[in-house]
Amino acid sequence: MLFRSWVGTFFLLAAVALVSCAREEPALDADKLLERAKQYDVRILRDTWGVPHVFGKRDADTAFGIGFAHSEDDFATIQESLLAGRGELASVKGPKGMPTDLLAAAIRLWDVLNAKYETDLSPEIRAICEAYAEGVNLYAAQHPDAMLKPSVFPASGKDVVAGFVLKTPLFFRLDRELKDVLSFKRKHPVSQRNGSESLKQDTAECEGVSLFDIFTQGAELGSNTAAVAPSRSADGWTRLNINSHQPWTGQVAWYEAHLHSEEGMDIVGGLFPGSPIILHGHNRNLGWAHTVNQPDLTDVYVLEMNPDNPNQYRFDGQWRDLDVRYARIKCRLAGPLQWTFRREVSWSVHGPIIRRPHGVYAIRYAGMGEIRQIEQWYRMGKAQNFEEWQTAVKMRGIASFNMGYADREGNIYYLYNALLPVRMEGYDWKQYLPGNTSETLWTDFIPFDNLPQIINPAAGFVMNCNNTPFQATADGENLKPENFSLTLGLDTEMTNRAYRYLELLGGDDQITRDEFLEYKYDIAYSDQSDARKLLDGLFAMPPSDDPLVREAVELLKTWDYRTDLENRAAALAILTLEPIVRARMFGGSEPDIVQLLKERAAMLMNKYGRLDVPWGDINRLVRGTVDIGLSGGPDTLHAVYGNLTDGRLVGMAGDCYILLAEWDREGKVHSSSIHQFGSATMNPESPHYADQAPLFAACKLKPVWLDESDIRANLEREYRPGE
Repeated sequence: MLFRSWVGTFFLLAAVALVSCAREEPALDADKLLERAKQYDVRILRDTWGVPHVFGKRDADTAFGIGFAHSEDDFATIQESLLAGRGELASVKGPKGMPTDLLAAAIRLWDVLNAKYETDLSPEIRAICEAYAEGVNLYAAQHPDAMLKPSVFPASGKDVVAGFVLKTPLFFRLDRELKDVLSFKRKHPVSQRNGSESLKQDTAECEGVSLFDIFTQGAELGSNTAAVAPSRSADGWTRLNINSHQPWTGQVAWYEAHLHSEEGMDIVGGLFPGSPIILHGHNRNLGWAHTVNQPDLTDVYVLEMNPDNPNQYRFDGQWRDLDVRYARIKCRLAGPLQWTFRREVSWSVHGPIIRRPHGVYAIRYAGMGEIRQIEQWYRMGKAQNFEEWQTAVKMRGIASFNMGYADREGNIYYLYNALLPVRMEGYDWKQYLPGNTSETLWTDFIPFDNLPQIINPAAGFVMNCNNTPFQATADGENLKPENFSLTLGLDTEMTNRAYRYLELLGGDDQITRDEFLEYKYDIAYSDQSDARKLLDGLFAMPPSDDPLVREAVELLKTWDYRTDLENRAAALAILTLEPIVRARMFGGSEPDIVQLLKERAAMLMNKYGRLDVPWGDINRLVRGTVDIGLSGGPDTLHAVYGNLTDGRLVGMAGDCYILLAEWDREGKVHSSSIHQFGSATMNPESPHYADQAPLFAACKLKPVWLDESDIRANLEREYRPGE
């Protein structure tokens, strides 16, 4: 009887869920949206690579055009970005989207947006966001079968801003702090002021993988940038390498566009699905690149809860009430079946709280409540000289990222951009903090002028490859760590890419264009790299009793630490070393190198019948009918990260959209670029689905056309949205 009752209840609930899921969702009126589109004066010119050059009368017209054009190439991912910002991703992606929706609810994203959208954003950027949403809406109305969830439409300008607010904290690893708190046991001690937990300048990372792989696809978020001044160029030109390492697909994968308006916008570069503006690139006069930095911008507090009231915590000697709230998150379970989960999203004075068996925690991060990220990027792109660009950066709407800069005047600049909290000395801010005192509750940030930054060094170059800001140019001109408080939590690590760039740029005082590109595509590991140190340690061990391991070690001893296509030792070396280097860089337990070598050697023998498989047979770019070998590897300047699939590393992140900006002696800009796939990144029916892949694999660039006459000389199609 009990069993039948339970079964009956289950099918009743399932029926309710199915009925809920099957409700007719609102449809867009295509005719009405076409009529609204007439207010936007915009033309889309697709060049022979499929890249959209969007010409609008106003900036808002251009935003409308790129919203439509990008939807033509990757509508599904744009929708995922909108759903994530709405806190509705799980309703389409299932349990995988639950953490993202919970984060949106926990940070009270829409409370912040509704309170600040009209006050904190300029009329110009609001018009741009609304226009972009209109462009996406028009495409959706004309392609109703491509909608993932019709009720998400019509999208609004607030939806566009929501995507920026949600994603930017994940670039400084807010997600890893949350993963740490959500572990089965407490990961860190609670620091006491001037107590036994002393301040240490280290780079210990949280264990586990990101909760928000829905954005990153589990890929490393690295990047390279370098700027060379006329004084160090053989031809007197200024050059900027814009070379972010992103996942090759997904919500933070690059899309190339050129945006031009009669209001002064004329910029080419990369943007993410859901973005109406260029995030890094160049205009006629200046350019910038981002690399991910890892300042300590997030703190975790352990709350002292009232034993008589679970919704009160002690703060400065008094019990305070939590701001208790619950979120309802819809999650698709299977097919049309969905369920609504109720989750607590309460706040303390610090920020969102998380209840765990090992304690109640509060999270505080730099930029909480900030919605001006998109405004700052817009102003940076409209700037016409260094002073205007730096004024935009000083908005401080963007809480992190290194920035490399160059311009037509020959200026070069490196900035360790970070919204660094002013913290009380004496606590170990790498550990958890006591939440019962205002001593640990920071509210201010160090001034912009106190951030690590270098402008126009005598050496004539600056660079960053996700490394410490204290190694950005030649020796003697770098900043000194002792001049910065340990409470700031600045990066102290180096990467192989950073070592190599410093060796290459620092060793050449007259860099030609060919050399600048050669250095960008460098495929070697430095003598100072972890790869060298790990193998030196392996070679110092007593010989193994296993004959396969001994054979593998002998092959590794022949490796020249390069990753060219025909290299016979690189495959075994990288397959063995990559999991160890990954664990060191991103947290997690470090595997035993001998056991790993044994496993990788056995895999190569089983798959290929030999250990010395050419690297290009292992390291592959696969897209549609394209299946091609790649040089480069993990943490080389020509960076490639792959998923191990059937004995091959199939590329999924690393070098992707690469943009080279150059200014000649007269200050005229020249530009070239490449994308790992093509402009139609998610449309296998398009000729531009993978047409750039062969050039990418050959380490070559294509031209970027900025003048309309040049675009028309290389024109594939011209049209207006909706035509």
